[in-house]
Amino acid sequence: MTASHAPTDPPEDMVPAATVVIFRRSPRPGGPPELLMVKRAPKMRFAAGALVFPGGRVDAEDTTLARRLLPDEDDALGAARIAAIRETLEETGLLIANPVAVSPQAVREGRELLLREGALAPVLERMGWELDPGRLTFYAHWCAPGVRPFDTRFFLTDLGRGQVDIAVDETENTHLFWASARDTLALCERGEGRVIFPTRRNLERLARHGSFADARADAQAHPPRRIRPVIQKREDGDWLTIPTDLGYPVCAEAMASVQRG
Repeated sequence: MTASHAPTDPPEDMVPAATVVIFRRSPRPGGPPELLMVKRAPKMRFAAGALVFPGGRVDAEDTTLARRLLPDEDDALGAARIAAIRETLEETGLLIANPVAVSPQAVREGRELLLREGALAPVLERMGWELDPGRLTFYAHWCAPGVRPFDTRFFLTDLGRGQVDIAVDETENTHLFWASARDTLALCERGEGRVIFPTRRNLERLARHGSFADARADAQAHPPRRIRPVIQKREDGDWLTIPTDLGYPVCAEAMASVQRG
């Protein structure tokens, strides 16, 4: 039996979300770029204990701010950009999409203000920051199966040398680290971490890129469209599959080995 990946209407109860793959150059000459990973707290309902990219749900305030900063962009995509920036600051203490340098002390103050206010707009106003959400490259769009699925837009951004002051929030996440996509996959193969299906597929895709420029070119070569994995019944059991024309080197995994959220 063949899995069908024909476009379908998205579930009405899906939850909009955003995540961002943050690149920095390797500290080793000629080494692959490193990505910022965070480990979800065991108590979280979604992806508990899993390694993920920074991100979270899109809030109503994100949509309002996106309409002001990105008036010509689709509401859902613009709001996801804002959510990716907000969640990254909240979870890691890292300010992204900023066109000018901001001191570590100012970022810490902005993060504390964000945790109190719960929205990014008052932080920008109080701190005098002007962000450029267009610095985030739209890379992928996943809608996981299940009840009230997360409809997640993945973005890319680059820190260059990446000498930044960051710290995990210790509420939704318990640990953060920098590692290449290949090293993160190897860590999981050794049983020292776990990743859910969409994260694994994106790490496999990202592992093929030798630089941020390569990843951005890949995003341009494969314009994102919503991916909804489907189960295919094969002679050797059930497999979770995705379309084969979106740039992913691995498009199927046996359900017996799939890590669930």
